[in-house]
Amino acid sequence: MKKEKSRRNKREKKSKRKQKYIPQKALFGNGEDYYIYRMSFVEKLTGGALGFLVGAFVCMTFFRNFLLSGIVGILLILPGIGKYREFLKARRQKGLLIQFRDMLESLTASYSTGKNTQGAFEDAYGDLADIYGKKADIVHEIEMIVNGIYNGQNIEALLKNFAERSHLDDVESFATIFEVSSRYGGNLKKAVGDTYRIINEKIEMEMEIRTLLTANKNELNIMMLMPLIIMVTLSGMGSMSIVQNTPLNVLTKVIALALFGTAYYIGRKIIDIKI
Repeated sequence: MKKEKSRRNKREKKSKRKQKYIPQKALFGNGEDYYIYRMSFVEKLTGGALGFLVGAFVCMTFFRNFLLSGIVGILLILPGIGKYREFLKARRQKGLLIQFRDMLESLTASYSTGKNTQGAFEDAYGDLADIYGKKADIVHEIEMIVNGIYNGQNIEALLKNFAERSHLDDVESFATIFEVSSRYGGNLKKAVGDTYRIINEKIEMEMEIRTLLTANKNELNIMMLMPLIIMVTLSGMGSMSIVQNTPLNVLTKVIALALFGTAYYIGRKIIDIKI
């Protein structure tokens, strides 16, 4: 029985992995799912070019073979696009969190002056449009919330939908707190103010940690550049035994690249601290 249960669990896990992610749609209006980043042609070109150049340069530095360098560069075009997409996606979500913090600050100020929820979000729309411009993600989200309220949509449902599409824990926590406070007659001003202070402290703490880890990140990047610098230096000094692609040299270089790649991956995992 235990073996059958374990097999069923494994099958269920495999089936979940095979299931494609279904993008979350906006409850009202045309909102994005921030888990998915749709790259423009220029962004795809940039990511592909970075992947090709890095692969070709590293391969050329170690093996001095134009054909092999070109093949490796081509093979790294798609991984380069994928990595660049992840970078852009993470940058957009970080920017959205900071913009969301500013939205809470504006809502707190509006509630303090006695505005109701609709008026507070209208003020937040105007404030953030002046700061970030009307094309900013948070401005578009607030605009959909305000339009949804005008068209009879529930504010709690609109915030919950925004939280689901943002995939940010802080936004989801705020949506839950706002829903509970609104339904059970809680103090919205206090709830919004407390959430703003918590998120602001979290962002400041994360920035302090990043500042402290800047030296470690620089050391890690320098460590990864050292093999390339050493190979270029030895080649310039005429050390042909290093450049020659004998079976032993090729094996040694491949092992060295694998070790440095693993070390860089582990180093990035250690340095990447999430709060």
